[in-house]
Amino acid sequence: MSKRVIVLGAAGSIGRQTLDVIRERAASDEKLELVGFSVHSNCETLRLLKHEFPHSRGAWTGEPSLAPEGASWAGPEALARLLSETEADIVVNGIAGAAGLSASILVLQRSMHLALANKESVVMGYRLLKKLADEQRCNIIPVDSEHAGLFQLTQRIGRAIVSELTITASGGPFRSLPIDQLSSVTPDDACKHPVWKMGRKISIDSATMANKGLELIEAARLFDMPQTRIRVLIHPQSYVHAMVRTLDGALYAQISKPDMRLPIHMALSWPKTTASPFGFADLAGKNLEFYEPQKERYPLLWIARQALDEGEAQCIVYNAANEVAVEHFEKGSIRFTQIASVVARTLERNWNLPVESFEDILHIDSMARTIAANNAERST
Repeated sequence: MSKRVIVLGAAGSIGRQTLDVIRERAASDEKLELVGFSVHSNCETLRLLKHEFPHSRGAWTGEPSLAPEGASWAGPEALARLLSETEADIVVNGIAGAAGLSASILVLQRSMHLALANKESVVMGYRLLKKLADEQRCNIIPVDSEHAGLFQLTQRIGRAIVSELTITASGGPFRSLPIDQLSSVTPDDACKHPVWKMGRKISIDSATMANKGLELIEAARLFDMPQTRIRVLIHPQSYVHAMVRTLDGALYAQISKPDMRLPIHMALSWPKTTASPFGFADLAGKNLEFYEPQKERYPLLWIARQALDEGEAQCIVYNAANEVAVEHFEKGSIRFTQIASVVARTLERNWNLPVESFEDILHIDSMARTIAANNAERST
């Protein structure tokens, strides 16, 4: 029996690796069938996928006039039409940034299970997404390696006896660079991740650890855990992705090689556990290190903790301001070390605003982007 899958953001890192999982499962009893996918502006990916999976339907979400032959829909409504007119069992949301939130909403409104790699959906609107998922009797299954690990551990151990969560971070490309040299690093330097192959935005977020700040907020939301009981540890080898401590003090870990195809495989297989060739880890001869992150090197991690304590609106602002700051860093208009200061200054405003609807979320997001852009421009 096959499981029907839609992949959103098929040309991105998560999308490409999801397609690897689908291909690997083609001959198994637990076959995955690609029934639909979206790309934004990659003509070659759309053409190749339509050739390889001729029965799938492709949505082109970029400029309609540039849509290649083979696109089933093109333009602003393409994603909505893909999700409303294609029957699927589960959707992998690999769209990057805040744009992924609207896609998550559409998936759940269509009563399809959501394999979620878009962390912004959780950071910006998890409470409302979870309410929608419960109403539609759908599951939200995390795909980030850390949250996938926590999900697997808590499902097996039981959340009731978990007292502490730990997520790990590689530390990014600058973990050993003298702090006084951080102000001179370039966007290309920041994208040279020592372990993972990712897109530019998430690679820069890994270098600042804004990515881990977002994942901290995710963990608090997904597992209903106060941030004081969530640890972040630097783990350069990236074999241990998550740990949970139980009430008796014992520590349990999810360990695998750094291969995103394993958490994607686990999400697409859930609630079953099926054989996978991805991520197998042999620890013989391996030295695994763990240490606390430095506040001076990674201030965005502490800013995320502050945002979590202050409220939902502040977490939306944290994400929006960071996206804007990274864009300005990429353009060369601010330095690497100014990313955190732009986010911090944006959060200094009074953000005690209601978050009762998805419209509220988008309003706060828009306001924060405008203020963050002004802060970034004043930093130049």
